[in-house]
Amino acid sequence: MDAIVIAGGIPEPGDLLYDYTQGQPKALLDICGKPMVQWVLDALNRAETVDQVVIIGLTPDHGLVCPKIKAYIPDQGGMLDNIKGGAHKVKELNPSAEFILIVSSDIPGITAEHVNWVVNTCMQTKDDLYYNVITQSTMEARYPGSKRSYLQLKDVKVCGGDMNVLRTSKVDENTAFWEQMIATRKNALKQVLLIGVDTLLLVLLRQLDMQKAVEKVARKVNMSGKAILCPYAEVGMDVDKPFQLELMRADLAKQGAGQGLA
Repeated sequence: MDAIVIAGGIPEPGDLLYDYTQGQPKALLDICGKPMVQWVLDALNRAETVDQVVIIGLTPDHGLVCPKIKAYIPDQGGMLDNIKGGAHKVKELNPSAEFILIVSSDIPGITAEHVNWVVNTCMQTKDDLYYNVITQSTMEARYPGSKRSYLQLKDVKVCGGDMNVLRTSKVDENTAFWEQMIATRKNALKQVLLIGVDTLLLVLLRQLDMQKAVEKVARKVNMSGKAILCPYAEVGMDVDKPFQLELMRADLAKQGAGQGLA
């Protein structure tokens, strides 16, 4: 499977990470001697399930190392546009690509094992969209104090993952809905409201389980989809705030970080 890495976000003045980035892409934040995005690329490079990689928002001048990188494209202006641009480039490079792996540049804890698990688990069926979620217990056991945002469903309390799979032929569909979902991605209840008031009430009353939630979203966008209960907290441990950056620096340092690039 080919992968796209979303790496174009540049924190603006007032953003919690601006003092760390000073007008540079967040993906280039240093973690134990190498850019944050390099940790992601190392995992993709070592993963046997990943063939080619497209980087969105950076250039060859940034000095990244990954033999699987086949193209760099400019930031397209927004997350959805970046996903579309990356998917279109993948189809240009590989017209037979049926699915793409969408990976955020700010999950430096992932490894090849995590990437392979996500791809292999998703490809057990032929749905249109696969969205990884991580339970609160899994996340807090691995990263105590990470302060993720969780959605309480009837059967489980989860946060979203940042490595997901999409059928390439579906990338241009339901644009308006997905733009709203992305705009409210830090507020789970606002996202639920986009699906419908009835769905929001079911969530508030804790009467909606994960499978029914997936079915409601799938009907809304006329796609088939699956929520994947991912056992790896690293897939959802994105760096949005300074304390999360320091958390990942400390965690990766413990693992012998900064000992060369893949």
